[in-house]
Amino acid sequence: MIPSLQRFGDRSWTQDKLERVRKYLVAYSTIMRKRPYPYAYIDGFAGTGYHELKQEESGVCLFPEAAEPEVEEFLDGSARLALQVEPRFTKYIFIEKCRKKAGELEKLKVEFPDKRDDIVIETAEANGYLQNLCNRSWKKRRAVLFIDPFGMQVSWETLKAVGQRKAIGTWILFPVSAVNRLLKQDGNIPDGWRHRLDTMFGAPDWFDVFFSRRRGGLFADSEDRVKAADTKLIGEYFNNRLETVFAGVAPNPYTLRNSRNVPLFLLCFAAANPHAAKTAIKIAQDILKRDPAKTPNLPSMGDVED
Repeated sequence: MIPSLQRFGDRSWTQDKLERVRKYLVAYSTIMRKRPYPYAYIDGFAGTGYHELKQEESGVCLFPEAAEPEVEEFLDGSARLALQVEPRFTKYIFIEKCRKKAGELEKLKVEFPDKRDDIVIETAEANGYLQNLCNRSWKKRRAVLFIDPFGMQVSWETLKAVGQRKAIGTWILFPVSAVNRLLKQDGNIPDGWRHRLDTMFGAPDWFDVFFSRRRGGLFADSEDRVKAADTKLIGEYFNNRLETVFAGVAPNPYTLRNSRNVPLFLLCFAAANPHAAKTAIKIAQDILKRDPAKTPNLPSMGDVED
């Protein structure tokens, strides 16, 4: 158990979700330590500013879920959690564009002296860094990537680049509540919001999926749009999009809710390596659906292909 996560009780929101990610990292590292490749844990947006909430020009804060204490603790705990996993990873890469927060991440080298030489703190914008990283050769390297994009910061081009490398398993904390908030009931979505959604989904067809056509009005040939999307449909659409660039996607994202039972995020998993996707999805799917206190079923080494 991670001491810093105990303040919410014996089985907190944060513990449950972090425990699911931890179990996958342990399973992954247990398998990969016997393979001939170095393997890294990569944390995109490792120390993102969840306290630095900015309002849109309308004066409305689009991402109030970022102020949820459980969300903050979940994200702050992911980097430390990875460093506590045994068997250990070959390398740890934490990406954070804010120099102050990157400096705070440097403290992890003191906290984990046995891993300090393998901890890399990159002060960079995550999308650009990840895309550049994916341009390198991955023939003899593997990694697990965790993305927690505050304010829908991750771009589809980044996810596409990760999927094309065929070497990086990816956990994504998809901000389903924030997306739902941008989808106005009448379909009249400001251009800035449309661009944000286009960038995240990588295609404009989300509008036709999330808004149904309704004929009528003052003129016989008029046609209105009405919102048909809920968090379930939004999640299904995002998972379907992931399937277009990854070799496999867990069909059962885990819904992260606040204390009022409102869905905030979906914890999604996508496997890029086509040779190992079946095994990776099997493990992730098992972890996502079962009690986090229980140990997932691990495949035999013969089930994992290079």
